[in-house]
Amino acid sequence: MTERPVQRTPNRQLAALITEAGFSNAGLARRVDQLGLEHGLDLRYDKTSVTRWLRGQQPRGTTPALIAEVFTRRLGRRLTALDLGLDACAPVYAGLEFAAGPEEAIDIVSGLWRKDSGSHAELRKIAFTAAGLVVPSRDWLIGRADDRVAREEPAPRVPAQGGPLSSARSAVPAERSAYVPPRPRGQADREAAHKVTGGDIAALRSVGELFRALDDQYGGGHARQALVRYLEHECEPMLRGVYGEQTGRRLFAAAADLTRLVGWTSFDIAAHGLAQRYFVQALRLAQAAADRAYGSYVLVTMSRQAVYLGHGREAVQLARVAQQGVGTGAPPVMQALLHSVEARAHGVLGEVRACTGALVRAERALEAARPGDEVPYWARFFDEAQLADEFGHCHRDLQQFRAAAQHAERSLRLRAPAYARSRLFCRVVLATARLGLGELDQACVLGAEAAGQATEMRSVRALEYVRDFERRLEPYKDAAPVRGYREKVAALG
Repeated sequence: MTERPVQRTPNRQLAALITEAGFSNAGLARRVDQLGLEHGLDLRYDKTSVTRWLRGQQPRGTTPALIAEVFTRRLGRRLTALDLGLDACAPVYAGLEFAAGPEEAIDIVSGLWRKDSGSHAELRKIAFTAAGLVVPSRDWLIGRADDRVAREEPAPRVPAQGGPLSSARSAVPAERSAYVPPRPRGQADREAAHKVTGGDIAALRSVGELFRALDDQYGGGHARQALVRYLEHECEPMLRGVYGEQTGRRLFAAAADLTRLVGWTSFDIAAHGLAQRYFVQALRLAQAAADRAYGSYVLVTMSRQAVYLGHGREAVQLARVAQQGVGTGAPPVMQALLHSVEARAHGVLGEVRACTGALVRAERALEAARPGDEVPYWARFFDEAQLADEFGHCHRDLQQFRAAAQHAERSLRLRAPAYARSRLFCRVVLATARLGLGELDQACVLGAEAAGQATEMRSVRALEYVRDFERRLEPYKDAAPVRGYREKVAALG
């Protein structure tokens, strides 16, 4: 018996939108492929593929979401796969949404924690997308704190017949009272039981300090998974618990800080797309906390990641949005931090004048700081050692190697040993500067020291700094100091 061919229904919704957008079949296919590249996907669609979709064939995987995003950009209104007559799938920017309210923000960020705390290795392979930076930073800049974040004690659940409230049930229609929609196992009990206290928030803050110290000393990969599990099992029940307005704001602030930190550790292990999503959600939690200053710090973090990945123009925009968001009333130390981050972005773009101007503003701001100034806890790391580090990186990127060496040496003299990873980065900057000045022997000694330190950490960024230095050594590969350097690194295993 021969199998009958599958009958497909032509996709008139997609056809109408193609006409509205003015796309040809080939043009739509090309745009889907280009958007796929933004997400690290190597797609090979063509006009024939679009013809099949129009005939009713369903594209696989996340492609429906990519197609919807192409039309969203073209038509200027949000469209989903279902609007295109395609099967629903996860949004292409899942995790990059800037939630409309606190409840949605909790749902999005807790979903990330849960997926990240298991064996979902694919979550850590999500690609970074520069396009995903624009909307969240804009929404934060023009948005305001949520009017209300408090969560009340949930109403008591109606027991089964024969229980102490059985007489009360008789006044309620049976078909409406007998059924309670199922919820994830254990979640309802945690929500109902947890009333958030000041001690809970103090614990969150202490955990943040602990994991920050571990990250600085040993790299983001050392305890990242433990932090994610803590967020899932301790922080989420608090966010879904019971609290008033003041406690709620403090809770969201602490959750924002820990979410930014887990994003930072993800960045350090090169899980860039995942890190980006954590940063966006930290930004949204900071808005719920009514903490404008911390939101600017999250944008600073996002700018640093963009610099690292070579997206200089987006990094400049993020730094400037952070500055606009807090205005000129921020403490001098914070102003110095904001200007230095903008300088790094100009440096990676090779914009000498703009970079120098931002560095001068940062230096003047730090000079204006006084011992009695009220400085947010998260900005206290920014001192003379950090500013010298920023100068060193900028001058390296601008190939001003003598200045880069001077500032890197100053940073290493001033920087506390606890900031081991930052010291490693600065040592590689110094090695690169010495190489640029023709001091090959000294460059290789410094590079070997940094390589040895990198083996003691779980930090992909540390390894990539060392590899960048080694790429710069290639023109000198036959020189004796370089051969010696390679032998030392090989001995490290």
